Amino acid sequence: MAKNLVIVESPSKATTIKRFLGTTYEVVASNGHVRDLPKSQLGIDVEHDFELKYITIRGKGELLAKLRREVKKADKIFLATDPDREGEAISWHLLAALRLDPQKTKRITFNEITKNAVRQSIKQAREIDMDLVDAQQARRVLDRLVGYEISPVLWAKVKRGLSAGRVQSVALRIIADREEEIAAFIPKEYWTLSADFEISGEKKKLTADFYGTKEKKMTIENEEQLKKILDELKTSSFEISDIKDSKRKKKSPLPFTTSTLQQEAAKTLNFSTQKTMRIAQSLYEGVKIKGHGTVGLITYLRTDSTRISEEARAAAREYIKENYGDDFQAEDVENTKENKKIQDAHEAIRPTYIDITPASVKDELSRDQFRLYQLIWRRFLASRMAPAVLMTTTVKIDTDKYRFTASASKVDFSGYLSIYQTDEDKLEKKVLSKKLVSGQSVSAESFDEKQHFTQPPSHFTEASLVKTLEELGIGRPSTYAPTISTIINRRYVAKEKKNLYITEIGEVVNAIMKKSFPSIVDVNFTAYMEGLLDRVEDGSVKWKTVVENFYPDLDEAVRAAHKELEEIKIEDEVTDVICEECGRNMVVKYGPHGKFLACPGFPECRNTKPYLEKIGVSCPKCGKDIVGRKTKKGRRYFGCIGYPDCDFMSWQKPSAEKCPDCGGAMVEKGNKLVCMDEKCGFVKKLEKTEE
Repeated sequence: MAKNLVIVESPSKATTIKRFLGTTYEVVASNGHVRDLPKSQLGIDVEHDFELKYITIRGKGELLAKLRREVKKADKIFLATDPDREGEAISWHLLAALRLDPQKTKRITFNEITKNAVRQSIKQAREIDMDLVDAQQARRVLDRLVGYEISPVLWAKVKRGLSAGRVQSVALRIIADREEEIAAFIPKEYWTLSADFEISGEKKKLTADFYGTKEKKMTIENEEQLKKILDELKTSSFEISDIKDSKRKKKSPLPFTTSTLQQEAAKTLNFSTQKTMRIAQSLYEGVKIKGHGTVGLITYLRTDSTRISEEARAAAREYIKENYGDDFQAEDVENTKENKKIQDAHEAIRPTYIDITPASVKDELSRDQFRLYQLIWRRFLASRMAPAVLMTTTVKIDTDKYRFTASASKVDFSGYLSIYQTDEDKLEKKVLSKKLVSGQSVSAESFDEKQHFTQPPSHFTEASLVKTLEELGIGRPSTYAPTISTIINRRYVAKEKKNLYITEIGEVVNAIMKKSFPSIVDVNFTAYMEGLLDRVEDGSVKWKTVVENFYPDLDEAVRAAHKELEEIKIEDEVTDVICEECGRNMVVKYGPHGKFLACPGFPECRNTKPYLEKIGVSCPKCGKDIVGRKTKKGRRYFGCIGYPDCDFMSWQKPSAEKCPDCGGAMVEKGNKLVCMDEKCGFVKKLEKTEE
């Protein structure tokens, strides 16, 4: 019996695919890349046509030996890595590393891990697409050149351990520019004015907002202007000049792309971009579902297309008809976003089987898997539903000079809102009296004036940074999460309550990059380079041509930076912890696993100890500080700094606020404060923090 070998990247993906293929197929995993450029050297011969030196990744030797044994048994080999540039490159490296016979080796791709998709891909097996491979090689080489050429400049001029990157340095600059905008922002005063109007025959007052004159909208800029307007209004008579009812359609949302999924998961689930991608990957590769076996629940997660297949469209149509009715069906037109930067190779992110509802698999998924799957499932279904119809009533109240307006909206037809709502979709509950008529006189019972100041631009969050990177054409779906993780892990950016703040070291690195490598951190230049990579992918430009044109300017800039830049000293953060061996104040250092305390007397004194970050809360048992700690497996918890003398610990973050019922300690659980004493049971909802 003929034997076929299918090679994928991950064991969980292998398990899922194995279910769809018969006994004549063996499915094995490469665990990602098997070859790469060496870490210890550039690996690119810049003097000899940019020839690349690929080596087997350390620790992959035994795995490759096992794969070679499987290859020898096989009559046909199918390389089934992910359907993107990276996946194509992994297949190409496997072809070389396993010394596969091109005659019996084929490449297969599928956008979803379903029986139909996998079997159909085998029927459509093809050769490896070298244009895709070359696009990946071009990106890898450009990133390697920037990182390996510029990072030593940062080591020499600032400190070791720093790094530069073609995309990460631009992301850092975008954050730094926003911080400068915020620092330079000068608030402007303005006032708002509203009035409560008494309506004849109505107990309830009508509240309306100051609009301006009857001719145009105006802003009240200061208190003097406000008082002048109020003086005029107090002697004026008011009349309802117009009542207008209107209907408007609220379009259903587009299905998720990588970028919009990361943004929405950050807003609604408080997930980091990295966490979103990790969980989405597990949903794509397959989850064991009772009655179904191992199932890939969503389509491929790295995409910037909103296109969906006809098969998925038909399944959604049937589901909506059965569960909501024909009125809820979307008009059968392609609902996509227009953007020249989109690569339309994949579909949008959607559930692979619309009839596997989130509720039906809740018990088989982790809490985070369930929440993300529910978000994807609802968004896709909403994208195939009819628009919502809103009925809006607007009332204009005029004096001889000024105008106030009041409006209220209600849902006339829920459409997609019956399954999916964001914060922007929620309507303020306001009802206008049905007794209002045009020409009716009303009297202003009271005025409410409020002083405001314009606010600076908001700090970037992971979600808003992803949105900006996408809009500017910087990076691609697969790069957003690792780019943000890198600048946070390098401590160029600190993340506090969702907001991203540039650190001192981030400011120094950004200043050097702007001064010595302006093109590398130029937004337009980076977007142009992304466009060139797309042209490599479509075969219209050779990858070495891109690199040949890029490298000379980089090399010249690096040489100049080594000569011209002055050294910048960044002092370590000094703590109040005393070194018990020599009496010096210990300083904060950074290692592969995060912060630790070290004696500044190194190398004479080599004392180090864990860095325990105080959270500003006292221990309920002994009154000492509570600090953040980690278990041996890396799970975060909170414990008393006095351990082992005090054994207080909590998996949830303790709050400084005491329980109002029993006076005991409380902890944060999601968006609630909960008393640690279960017998008490006090729960308080936390106010939502602004992004």
